[in-house]
Amino acid sequence: MRLFHPLSVFVFVILSSLVNASVTVYHQVPLADSTTTASSANYTGAAAYDPTVLTPPPVPSGLTTQFGIQLSSSSAAVQGLSIPHKGSFMGFSIEFTVINQIFGVNATYLQVPFLNLMAILRERAGEVLIRVGGNTQETAVLVDSLPGGVMMTKERGTTGDVTATPTLLYTAEVFYTMANISALVNTKWFLGIPFNDTNNLRLGIAEVGEAVLSSPGYLLGFQVGNEPDLYAAHDVRPSTYSPSDYFGEFGLVVNAINSDSNIPVKNNLVAPSITGQWTPESVWDTGLVGSYSSSLGALAVEHYPSDNCYALYGIGSPVIPQDVFQNFLTHASGINIIAPYLNSTGYAQSVGKPFFMMETNTASCGGLPGISDTFGATLWALDYGLQMAYSNFSGAMMHVGGQDVYYNPFTPPPTNQSLFHQWTIGSIFYSTMVVAEAFGPSGNAQIIDLQANTNNTYTPGYAIYENGAPVRLVLLNYVSDPSGASAYTATISIGGSGIGQDNATPAQIQVKYLAAPSVSEKSNITWAGQTFGGTFQSDGRLTGTESVQTINCDQSSNTCQVTVPAPGAALVFLSSSAYAESGNPSTQTFSTTMVTKTIATVDPSVLATSNGMSGDTWKLGSTSKGSIGAGLRTSLPIVSVVGAALLSTGMLCTWFWS
Repeated sequence: MRLFHPLSVFVFVILSSLVNASVTVYHQVPLADSTTTASSANYTGAAAYDPTVLTPPPVPSGLTTQFGIQLSSSSAAVQGLSIPHKGSFMGFSIEFTVINQIFGVNATYLQVPFLNLMAILRERAGEVLIRVGGNTQETAVLVDSLPGGVMMTKERGTTGDVTATPTLLYTAEVFYTMANISALVNTKWFLGIPFNDTNNLRLGIAEVGEAVLSSPGYLLGFQVGNEPDLYAAHDVRPSTYSPSDYFGEFGLVVNAINSDSNIPVKNNLVAPSITGQWTPESVWDTGLVGSYSSSLGALAVEHYPSDNCYALYGIGSPVIPQDVFQNFLTHASGINIIAPYLNSTGYAQSVGKPFFMMETNTASCGGLPGISDTFGATLWALDYGLQMAYSNFSGAMMHVGGQDVYYNPFTPPPTNQSLFHQWTIGSIFYSTMVVAEAFGPSGNAQIIDLQANTNNTYTPGYAIYENGAPVRLVLLNYVSDPSGASAYTATISIGGSGIGQDNATPAQIQVKYLAAPSVSEKSNITWAGQTFGGTFQSDGRLTGTESVQTINCDQSSNTCQVTVPAPGAALVFLSSSAYAESGNPSTQTFSTTMVTKTIATVDPSVLATSNGMSGDTWKLGSTSKGSIGAGLRTSLPIVSVVGAALLSTGMLCTWFWS
């Protein structure tokens, strides 16, 4: 076999790109790559790539496929509108232990696919909310340095937790990494103060986190305890541990922060982040909020509607995915999940605190094969997210784990496959895009559950109002019917004599479709005709030509007709300004100046003037490590980004310039 000098390959790539900008040179994929060829019957690989396909539920009988939707032209006449929301309502909860896989090696080497994904949301929503934490936040220890200069490492078998949560060691580089991501794509962060030993509190995460992230406005707050109502079950507290015990320990943290001059912000704590083993009311009844109101920035809970813990840990009872698939494919699912929290969202408003779903997804302990990574989960998460917004949550974070979970919105390839595989974008990421566009970046979007089609559980719909007027609709169809007979047509009317208003239906509307052949589909999912592809196929950018349908309305009858496929969802823009506001035209994502195998680099002068904007509009910013306005490590001569965007990852060139 003839070998080429790395420099010759690099020159070949550059010259080729001058002739044809679309030329991409890939690393050779090994023969018989088991992760892409294994069938579900004998698959033994990571859960994130499990090919299990379930049978869609049968088509329900008696489904009405023609119905009307009457909208008021003024929000003043609408009862039950939610509090105002931003497009960043649906964000991500990322397990602390996997941030080096998702964010990048360190503050200098960032993952371009992740930046591209966040840029897609940032353009539509204005910002992205991310919580870094989970069980691993409780045992995290901030250290000065780690062998090999890494920013994080795990020590397994040191905690005694029944879920085998490792002790996490990390350095301040984690915060600089977050700050650089924020400077590029305007992410904002929730972090967690370790709570495993309240007699010896470790407040370094708050001290350094505030120093690096607070002043630019990137830091949202600190969780005090992750799922404390499970502490006894996880053997990290006595079996008698109760809400009153949590109240006392929360007070220890408050007092320690108030006495720590290195933590200047005293009012951004988040509590209680319980899962449902305790009721929220049992915590409110302790007087926690009234006693510590000046320290609390937000109230929060965490919840999964199902679990796969028996398969992973032998805890609880077995769950057969095929038997529960239909549970995720109705409007009632989201309503029932949220019902126990309606009192608390009202309570939060009464005390002037936002209320977050800090961690959620399809099923705890990694999700369910054939459900959590399908188009059915896309529709479920979209409906669930909008139902939370309608119920006056202030945000919801979809959880992200490692290779061994089914529900990830995005998954980088295993390290040993990163030279020839790209990222896998999960079905739920599509849900976050639709929510971002449905609400837009104004912060004034209010939502109402329309109880469409006489509140049919398979055909839910929502209307979004801004500044007093209806601007968008989200219409869903949970039915999986390849015949097309279960597609429905909604006849939309805005205003009209029937409700004592002038006709206000526009001359035309724009519609984007969220579509797939079946609720069991894993890869062939499209948003407005574009997709991230299947397993190991994405660099974080949408591919394909965007397709937006323009529908002419009948203003003489004051109606517009929108057809929603089965399965599928439609985002209806009721005005050209509403369409323009929600991230159109399509996102301009990250380009790079140089590619070296899995390394792509960005000139530091470009990054230095970034402020969460895309390529040709980067502005403002600072690059001083000592400046609270930046996270860039200027001691390094060039800032790099792991994984190429301009050219695909896995380049043959192995030569690196620094």
